[in-house]
Amino acid sequence: MRGCGQSLAREGRAYRCPRLHSFDLARTGYLNLLQPQDRRSANPGDTRGAAEARRRLYDAGHGAPLIAELERQLAAFDPPPRPAVLDVGCGEGSPLAALAAALPFAAHGLDLSAPAIELAARRYGDLGNTSSGDATWVVANADRFVPYAADTFDVVLALSSRLDAGEAGRVLAPNGRLLVATPAADDLVELREALLGEGQHRDRMARTIAALAPAFVPEARATVRHVATLDGAGVRDALAATYRGGRRSQQARLATLGPMRVTMSHEVARFRRAR
Repeated sequence: MRGCGQSLAREGRAYRCPRLHSFDLARTGYLNLLQPQDRRSANPGDTRGAAEARRRLYDAGHGAPLIAELERQLAAFDPPPRPAVLDVGCGEGSPLAALAAALPFAAHGLDLSAPAIELAARRYGDLGNTSSGDATWVVANADRFVPYAADTFDVVLALSSRLDAGEAGRVLAPNGRLLVATPAADDLVELREALLGEGQHRDRMARTIAALAPAFVPEARATVRHVATLDGAGVRDALAATYRGGRRSQQARLATLGPMRVTMSHEVARFRRAR
């Protein structure tokens, strides 16, 4: 609750603090900590349709190159055994679950979207009950406050999501790392050209590096890129997953797209604290 900040402890199907604030677990096992003052709309974050579109893209294997690079980045800095990992903006959970299956850790997924977190909890397990280890799924607004104690996590992930440098620094352990992925300049460039009539390249990682400075500095960077052939349904999923498919003015043109070859690319950076 706003102004409380005390630790929550599980009691049956609820979490309570010493001041008796209580939050019930949803039937699918996630915890909703989103307060009315922390939402800008009645249904904040991704719609269920957008979350389902992202899941279908991951299920089709289009996220595999990014996951492989994230695995390399996680292994490269030699984290402690069974590290605690927080994914800020985890969406429907596929990337975090794939990483936890390959590199076992205590996984915590946080997102503003209740439909996305419900999808994550439904597929990837109740709290503390997944085949890949502990998994916690929480609805909260990380732009306002990350509902964890200081120095909790060895790794904080932000995959195509906003990241508050102050909150990330607070919950990250002293020797922890931030692992950030942003769409690369040519990500979905063919779709942007077909739908919007322009394929402008955008350098999102440069803005991220600037936003995290001076508290964090990049210690490793990589670009992940592959070209996928998408059918019409895949094209619509790619657009829905990136907020480009919902505008009414684009629906007629969208219906004519696909199949087509589409570039899917990300910039990945691993950050450490500034010395």
